Amino acid sequence: MDVDLIFRIAAIGIIVSVLYQVLLRSGREEQAMMTSLAGLIVVLMMMIQEISNLFETVKTVFDL
Repeated sequence: MDVDLIFRIAAIGIIVSVLYQVLLRSGREEQAMMTSLAGLIVVLMMMIQEISNLFETVKTVFDL
């Protein structure tokens, strides 16, 4: 896993948290919740791709 991936996840977390706070303070709770869910889905999609690469590497190493 690259350090770049960790920085991208951290950047997404910071952006989502700032947007969440701005939307929450302006009284748009539903949009704030949708923003946090969208950020979570983006990060999970990034992690699913990395986990898939991990499984492919394990299959290659053990000739499965």
